Amino acid sequence: MALDGVFLRHLKREIEKTAVGARVDKIYQPNKNEILFLLRSREGTFRLLLSARANSARVHFTAYAPENPKEPPMLCMFLRKKLSGARLAGIRQPELERLLFLDFDTVNDLGDQERLTIAVEVMGRYSNIILIDGNGKIVDALKRVDAGMTTGRLVLPGLPYRLPPPQDKLCLLSVGRSEIVARLQAIPGDKELSKALLLSLQGVSPIVCRELAYLAGHGKDLTLRGMTQEQWERLSFFLQRLCDMVRDVSGSPWIACTKEGKPLDFSFLRIGQYGSAAIVRQETSFSALLDDFYEERDRIARMKARSQDLLRVLTNASDRLSRKINAQRAELQKCAKRNTLRIYGDLINANLYRLKKGQSSATLENFYEASQPAVLIPLDPALSPAQNAQKYYKEYRKQRTAEEMLTIQIRQAERELTYLDTVFEELSRADSERDLSEIRAELAGEGYLRVQKGSKRKTAMQGPMRFQSSDGIPILVGRNNNQNDHLTLRQARKNDLWFHTKNIPGSHVILAVQGGKETSSSIAEAALLAACYSRGRESSNVAVDYTLVKNVSKPQGAKPGMVIYVKNKTIYARPDQKAAAKLRIQ
Repeated sequence: MALDGVFLRHLKREIEKTAVGARVDKIYQPNKNEILFLLRSREGTFRLLLSARANSARVHFTAYAPENPKEPPMLCMFLRKKLSGARLAGIRQPELERLLFLDFDTVNDLGDQERLTIAVEVMGRYSNIILIDGNGKIVDALKRVDAGMTTGRLVLPGLPYRLPPPQDKLCLLSVGRSEIVARLQAIPGDKELSKALLLSLQGVSPIVCRELAYLAGHGKDLTLRGMTQEQWERLSFFLQRLCDMVRDVSGSPWIACTKEGKPLDFSFLRIGQYGSAAIVRQETSFSALLDDFYEERDRIARMKARSQDLLRVLTNASDRLSRKINAQRAELQKCAKRNTLRIYGDLINANLYRLKKGQSSATLENFYEASQPAVLIPLDPALSPAQNAQKYYKEYRKQRTAEEMLTIQIRQAERELTYLDTVFEELSRADSERDLSEIRAELAGEGYLRVQKGSKRKTAMQGPMRFQSSDGIPILVGRNNNQNDHLTLRQARKNDLWFHTKNIPGSHVILAVQGGKETSSSIAEAALLAACYSRGRESSNVAVDYTLVKNVSKPQGAKPGMVIYVKNKTIYARPDQKAAAKLRIQ
């Protein structure tokens, strides 16, 4: 991972300068993988985030305030008891390990001074946050590790804390370039230079190793046995520069992004290996860099974890409907030949004088066709010819009725499946626990979720998201299906403009012209918001329909958010989240 031991060393310096001496004001646990400390000092308050999430483990200051659960987890309450009011005394890092020790001075229940330490281990899926007492014993941990999970290092209350097993790598704090070059040249085989560096150096990530190889080879791919003397000398020079940067903690926060602005990678040294394929910029601080890099990814992960129950309900309902529709379509296919049954009945009735009871079949001329071909008709020997005719008529009427009912049921199931698709979409855009609560209320109202007995009174619906066009015209965007209905059918005026993505689930958008006149730019911006708040938000071009609100109506019995509209026009918009954010006012 890019957050290596050297990057962590820079973070340690950044946190030390700001937070050492600060006191713990509040402690939160937004989810099972994160702890948030609110530190207060004379310089102000700071949010220190400790994350043990497998794909984004880290420790840094954050500007974001994650939403917290109504009931704090047990570990959170325990940390509040132990560390509320404690003073951050210092931060330690063993060599260049991906590990920080945060030392806190506090007072125990007896009034005695006590030192407690939080170990933040940033090691991918083995990441952890561990509370250690003054005797070096584990008090508790975010992730307890017992003998059933591993045969190696145990992490359980009461056990002595042990450092992660060391690796046979060179530490840049204590070796020079000559020792590193000697280690590389002793590696057997013709290994890639970047991979050899990764095997040899402690605390550096793959991106740093690739950057060293890129600099040494002027962008060419290098192997240990294929390097020239000049390339070895260049590598030696950049290795020395790296050693100096690590010892002096003189790196800077650099982030590489795609041309569309999506974060690619980051490091404490300038990244040149991507060339023109990426945009590299320097951030104001290492914490700000990590906030930019991980915030959107973590927001999605947090909401995904909180919405698992809703996702399971929606998935099960969608699967059940899909199976039902497929079965009904197969049954409907069988009804396609029902006219043959009626013809059999007519032919039998027309030839009653030729038929006798006890026949198992009859070959009759089909007078419905010009050539009158002979048709073999199966008969029930136990029935008279007239009764056989009535039997075919009865089966014909049964299949005709079945076709009518199946057609109606399939259409209803398809509409329900479309509705569930819109709920999937609004769930993917949910930003807060309140958004999820409103989706739960919507599903409960439609019978997909059971309403628990004794549940609290319904909370008031949130207002729509509010934006303003560059011409000063208000734009309102619904957050979910119930709010879409309220916004379009109750809140909006009949001469306002209504926007929605064409044949794609998304929010209802209202351009509130309020008796005035819309402009082409305000229409384009409203269409942009409709595209951004829809399933097409990752597309390059999205068709958006728009019409007057008075041309929008809701069919009787339709699901929330489902409307029909007429007299519409279509405009194409390119989703741009940054442009949408600039228009938002609430």
